[in-house]
Amino acid sequence: MAYKLALETAMCSVLLLSLGACMGGATFSELGHPPRMTRTSDPTLDPSYRPVTMPTPPLQAPPNQVGSLWRSGSRAFFKDQRASQAGDVLTVKIQVADTANVTNNTTASGSGSEDFGIPSFFGFKGKVLSHLTNSDALNTSSSSANSGAGTIRRIDTVTLTLAGVITQVLPTGNFVVVARQEVRVNGELRQIEVSGVVRPQDISEDNIVTHDRLAEARISYGGRGQLSTLQQPRYGQKILDAALPF
Repeated sequence: MAYKLALETAMCSVLLLSLGACMGGATFSELGHPPRMTRTSDPTLDPSYRPVTMPTPPLQAPPNQVGSLWRSGSRAFFKDQRASQAGDVLTVKIQVADTANVTNNTTASGSGSEDFGIPSFFGFKGKVLSHLTNSDALNTSSSSANSGAGTIRRIDTVTLTLAGVITQVLPTGNFVVVARQEVRVNGELRQIEVSGVVRPQDISEDNIVTHDRLAEARISYGGRGQLSTLQQPRYGQKILDAALPF
């Protein structure tokens, strides 16, 4: 019995250490050091990067106009300084101010009762069935009540300005834009990521695009560090919360 208990304890310890190594390897490697910033790199080389595909109409070649100074597809006679091809940089402005209020109230109740008896059974009556001759031989009753109330109040405000790069030019002429930024202050690393699809005409003259012009926009603002770690539950608690059914 003691051997079995010791074996189970050892297996649990190995399992917990393995989970800790897998889930908290980055945390242990940064003990006594500020969070490491990722290197500036090509977003398309990120393992999680996936090219974007969109429904596209058939391509049509622009008509040639002989003797005309105007080139089809141009927006000015002089060179346009706005981002127009893969690798060009533009500025992304994010000003999100969302408010949501939801209130739900639910009330439900029910009741039921059943009486069952056997006064006779194929004409037989006797001591064996005497306890069934009463109408109260089987009496059941039930009742239920349910009451619920919920309120959601959410206010989101995000204001950011950062530079991004065009990673793709889609067949429609629209651009896939990816903007990433990291800021480290006193052991806290803040990571900002924005991606989406923008039309060339939605890029302003000073090479700026706002978040409400980004289709399929993905905006992420988070980070990691000492304060973020303290605000998160321990890995063991996360495992128990995910595994325990009660």
